Amino acid sequence: MSVPPFHGVFPYLVSPIDSSGEVKTQVLARLCDDLVRAGVHGLTPLGSTGEFAYLSWAQRRRVVEIAVEAAAGRVPVVAGVASTTVADAQYQAREFASIGCAGILAILEAYFPLNDEGVYSYFEAIAKAVALPVVLYTNPNFQRSDLSLPVIERLSRIPNIRYLKDASFNTGRLLSILNRVEGRLQVFAASSHVPACVMLIGGVGWMAGPACVAPRQSVALYDTCRRGDWSAAMELQRPLWALNQAFAKYNLAACIKGALELQGYAVGAPLPPQAPLPPEGIEEVRRALAAIGASLGGT
Repeated sequence: MSVPPFHGVFPYLVSPIDSSGEVKTQVLARLCDDLVRAGVHGLTPLGSTGEFAYLSWAQRRRVVEIAVEAAAGRVPVVAGVASTTVADAQYQAREFASIGCAGILAILEAYFPLNDEGVYSYFEAIAKAVALPVVLYTNPNFQRSDLSLPVIERLSRIPNIRYLKDASFNTGRLLSILNRVEGRLQVFAASSHVPACVMLIGGVGWMAGPACVAPRQSVALYDTCRRGDWSAAMELQRPLWALNQAFAKYNLAACIKGALELQGYAVGAPLPPQAPLPPEGIEEVRRALAAIGASLGGT
C-alpha cells in the first residue's frame, strides 16, 4: 500500500491512564478526534509526551489501537517504537503495522552505550521488519546513544527510512543533516519554538507535544510557513515560544497533561514516579494558554 508523504503538524499524543492501569479510551479518542478536526496532519502516539517509557506493552498497544480507530483513516498515525533490544523493537513495529499504522517513529533506548554500528543495526532492523515509512528519532538531550551524522547518512539509504525527527534544537546540526542526506530524508522539527526556522531551512513539519494543546495555532503557523510568509510566521511563532517557556520549567508530560486538563480533557497526571504539575505551574500554563487563545479544547 502506498502511503502519501508525511508533512505538517503531528501532535505527540498523551497516554491517559486511570488508577487501575487501564487506558482511558473515551478521553484519548475524543482528543484524537478533536485534533483531527482542528486540522492536524497526523497523530503520533507513544512519543516522549506519550510517556512510552512508563507504559506496559499492553498499555502501549491499546494507546495505538485507540489512535488508529479514532483517526479512522483521516490522517496517518505514526506510532513510536522504543526498546533496548532489536527483537522487541521489531515485534512492536510489526504489531503496530498490523493494527493499521501508516508509519513508525523509531526510538532507541539504551542502558549501556552503543557504538555507531550498534545504533545503525537497531534502526536498520526496524526498517527491515515492516514495509511502512520509518521516522528516525534523535534526541541527544535524553538518549544515552544518539544518531551521529555518519549513521544518519547510512540509514538514509535504506528505502523506507524516509524521515527524521530531530529534537536537538540545533539548526546547525539540522543543516548538516540536510546536506548529508541530499533529499533522501525529510526533516521534522521538535517542540513549538523552532518550527519556523526548521521550515525555512527545508523541514516539512514538526512532531511535538505542545501541538496537542494548541493544534489550530500550530496548523496556522505551518500554513503560513508553507506560503513563505516568514514575517507573519514569526508573529505566530513568538506566542508559541512563550508556551514552551512554561513547559521547559517542568516535566513535559506533566505540562501537556496539565494543559489538557485545563482544556477539559480528563487525561490525569503523569505516571509515577513523575510528579504532577505543581500549583504555580498550573497557573503559568493557564496564562500561557490564554495568551495564545487556547484556553479551551485547543481552540
